[in-house]
Amino acid sequence: MQAYVLGRLASAVPVLFGVSVVIFLLMKLIPGDAAQVLAGPSATREEVEMIRDDLGLNEPFYVQYGKWLGRAVRGDLGRSVELRAPVTTMVLERFKNTAILAGASMVLALVVGVTAGVISATRPLSLFDRLAMLGALFGNSMPTFWLGLVLILVFSLGLRMFPSNGMYDIRAGGGFLDLLHHLVLPSITLAGVSAAILARVTRSSMLEVINREYVTTARAKGLSDRHVIWGHALKNAMLPVVTVMGVQMGYLLGGSILVETVFSWPGLGNQLFRAIGSRDLPLVQGGVMLVSAIFVFLNLAIDLLYAFLDPRVRYS
Repeated sequence: MQAYVLGRLASAVPVLFGVSVVIFLLMKLIPGDAAQVLAGPSATREEVEMIRDDLGLNEPFYVQYGKWLGRAVRGDLGRSVELRAPVTTMVLERFKNTAILAGASMVLALVVGVTAGVISATRPLSLFDRLAMLGALFGNSMPTFWLGLVLILVFSLGLRMFPSNGMYDIRAGGGFLDLLHHLVLPSITLAGVSAAILARVTRSSMLEVINREYVTTARAKGLSDRHVIWGHALKNAMLPVVTVMGVQMGYLLGGSILVETVFSWPGLGNQLFRAIGSRDLPLVQGGVMLVSAIFVFLNLAIDLLYAFLDPRVRYS
């Protein structure tokens, strides 16, 4: 097990290196000039060139990347071009807010998706099964930003039940209940697609497991259907669900940029959206690298979870 973990951590190095190169190249291909954006439309050419020299933008691409990589391996992701603040501090502060949103969305998606999938599998072709799978089809088809706008229109502007922007109400003192109140709409929006996918995968996996011999044996021993389904069948049906869950966690972290923009959630996605517009390369690079590293470690955690769910899984 230890050798497997070390091997996976070592394999993450070239992945993160490749991500950093791709992001660096993509930012260079975006039209516009970061020095011109900082200088303003009325700046002279000399002023723009001074800013370019100060930021090192006149140096060749490989020199700029080499300097950034040398600092990154020491934990220094550089300074924001626009705000002149340490990128590491900025992305970690905003990532906390993104983690709250993504975590709440994942819990909501798991509860709704797994529950709907299990009930649908135990009552195939019933009215609940048909409605649940129809809802999963709609949830998987609806664009995230469109769902967010609909929820704002209905529950914020129409019914005035939930706020439509921000993380706290400046008049409420920023308590836990205030956070939950602001978290409802964005977490439902972000969890919609994941819940739909998890529901369909859980249903399919449960239908396969329910017909296995050990489930029939458990029922023959006199165990209740609830104990058989939730205590025996579900655990063995969770391997495909866990695999999809790992992928969806990456989607929630990466897809939060749209939800955070729609709901003005002060997270990393919202920060990266603004940084791309201002061509703040160090900030974009640092944010994407952090999300990529988190995604790599989440996949490692998912792989290790297999051994807990299925004792037959062993790593060498």
